[in-house]
Amino acid sequence: MDPAGGISATIYASRLRAEGVGSKEQAVHFANQDYEALKQECVESGCLFEDPCFPAEPPSLGFKELAPYSSKTRDVEWMRPTELTDDPQFIVGGATRTDICQGALGDCWLLAAIASLTLNEKILHRVVPHGQSFQDDYAGIFHFQFWQFGEWVDIVIDDRLPVKDGELMFVHSAEGNEFWSALLEKAYAKLNGSYEALSGGSTTEGFEDFTGGVSEMYELSKPPRDLYRIIAKALDRGSLLGCSIDITSAFDMEAVTFKKLVKGHAYSLTGLKEVDYHGNMTRLIRVRNPWGQVEWTGAWNDNSHEWDEIDPSEREDLHLQMEDGEFWMSFSDFLRQFSRLEICNLTPDVLSEDSLSHWNTTTYHGTWRRGSTAGGCRNHPNTFWINPQYKITLLEEDDDPEDDEVACSFLVALMQKDRRKSRRQGQDMHTIGFALYEYRGCQNVHLKKNFFLSHSSCARSETFINLREVSTRLRLPPGEYIIVPSTFEPSKEADFVLRVFTEKQAETEELDDEISADLGEDEEITEDDIDDSFKSMFAQLAGEDLEISVRELRTILNRVISRHKDLKTDGFSMESCRTMVNLMDKDGSARLGLVEFQILWNKIRNWLVIFRQFDLDKSGAMSSYEMRLAVEAAGFKLNNRLNQILVARYAENEIIDFDNFICCLVKLEAMFRSYREFDKEGSGVAEMNITQVSFGQKKERFSSLKKTLNSVYVFFSLTVALCDHVWMKPLPIGEYQTKVPLTQEPRRPPEP
Repeated sequence: MDPAGGISATIYASRLRAEGVGSKEQAVHFANQDYEALKQECVESGCLFEDPCFPAEPPSLGFKELAPYSSKTRDVEWMRPTELTDDPQFIVGGATRTDICQGALGDCWLLAAIASLTLNEKILHRVVPHGQSFQDDYAGIFHFQFWQFGEWVDIVIDDRLPVKDGELMFVHSAEGNEFWSALLEKAYAKLNGSYEALSGGSTTEGFEDFTGGVSEMYELSKPPRDLYRIIAKALDRGSLLGCSIDITSAFDMEAVTFKKLVKGHAYSLTGLKEVDYHGNMTRLIRVRNPWGQVEWTGAWNDNSHEWDEIDPSEREDLHLQMEDGEFWMSFSDFLRQFSRLEICNLTPDVLSEDSLSHWNTTTYHGTWRRGSTAGGCRNHPNTFWINPQYKITLLEEDDDPEDDEVACSFLVALMQKDRRKSRRQGQDMHTIGFALYEYRGCQNVHLKKNFFLSHSSCARSETFINLREVSTRLRLPPGEYIIVPSTFEPSKEADFVLRVFTEKQAETEELDDEISADLGEDEEITEDDIDDSFKSMFAQLAGEDLEISVRELRTILNRVISRHKDLKTDGFSMESCRTMVNLMDKDGSARLGLVEFQILWNKIRNWLVIFRQFDLDKSGAMSSYEMRLAVEAAGFKLNNRLNQILVARYAENEIIDFDNFICCLVKLEAMFRSYREFDKEGSGVAEMNITQVSFGQKKERFSSLKKTLNSVYVFFSLTVALCDHVWMKPLPIGEYQTKVPLTQEPRRPPEP
């Protein structure tokens, strides 16, 4: 990992977000491709667009089952709709649910979300922009917009689609000449790296990427009492709904129940209705299979006798509303047959069923990095505390006259970023979750290990799960709380987005240490203060010139530490010793005199004491989280990002040996002392020119840095940087265990 690149990219992204880039009105151009400019260029040149960022080549299909030269991708051609039909259309008669029929790709979760999307024209045209066609200024280029981790992204594609045996391989419309759904699927595949990256997932993932909304999940084995009302209000408000049946073993993956429901398959919910059946009001629910076929054969199916017992006009109306692959069933059967319901609320205010006020939303972008901020869940007390921490202050209780409990409603949603793209490298979703702790501290600093050893969590995510997002609605009394998002196991690296929705006004902030250094006063000693034995040793080491060069310092230090058999080290490098000389050299000679060497020697002895103090297992080396505490004990307080930089630079496999620890502290002291030279008034703002900031580095690296660096954070970052569902259920003691991963996306059954 390049720490300099990570820091600068984070700063740049934060600046763009502050300027409104990524909002609905100003979507980010994916891969810096501007749809309007590219289309105009194609129209003027008379050439059809060919996308260099997602080429019509085998790697765009996949990497395993759809890998180049695999049996499934053999004889695949990429063809434009104009080559497949004489009259290609983007949308025929409006976008409908029958436009989404699944192909040979296991992305039913995505197609169920697209089917729900067609029920809300306003949201649909946010994702599928108006004005696209194969007639007016056709140039082989289309674009779509998706929400991704807190921002809207505009994706440009060409219209070359994978075809096998003359048919589209993947999603297609029941209308043979309609292509908006196939092109949308291609844009989403480009966003995630390949078509195969879309195989397997949760419908809520597609829901959120189409809306920027927030999802909730209900286990239908223990539904809330008013679930029917929740679904009705969600449908009325245009929310997106999906459901599925859990599998219990790998053999269930392709199983179709005797009433023709597919286990492990993603369905969408499209309607509710109450009908008069034998004098009683019966609740019905409408469900759609994205395959466009394989329908429920139980009560209230398309041909069941129950329809004969209701009013003919009502029966005709309900049947007319149905599309292929869509069916009605009783609500009671729905609860018995399906396992899980997923609802994506389009705006936060619909989360609180009876609330008319808008929820307040806060978004944080964070990272888990091995050795510095990836501490794992609270099953790992030695490292849990290094995870990022966020404070939420709940100020006002809910307005609910029917509820005697004084509590504040809020929702926490934790989403890991860009994991589908990692599938090509053999990686997948991490198992993620979060815990909340009540906090009564007066200082907003990153909480250390002892706090979590002496406090139990007051709330947490219902599960740790390897889905992209885990979200939980909570109600807690007014007060201050700490949210700690984490992966289940330590050392799992990922970027994440943490969203907090509060019903009433609340305050949120990231808990992080302020950057500071307690350097003390420069040690004032003279030659008279140095004892004779040290002078004698120095004279022997320094030679006739009575000064120690960089090379001589390296020889001395390596000779000394070789006698300490309890220290793990591969010796000091020339670069490290040069940094030490630069730190102590007061006269610019690039050598150390007697007093300078004595001061350096005292520092190293003090740092050795700290090293041994925090080498808790007496292994002769420190873990990266022990180093974080040791650095603070040496007088340096750093924030999460700077700790990430130090671990990336000085740790090897999360282990820091003695020489690297000393080099780290020398570098830190040198940086802070240099900074103070520029911030003489202690205001936290330093002004410097290009020569001053370069510190001997190549000046051309800073040719674009023409304005004041206005914070110690930016300054310090630059200078240091340059030199398939797994469910986690809570144990009674409050820790987590894992179940076996069971689900994969089912393959489509053969055509009947």
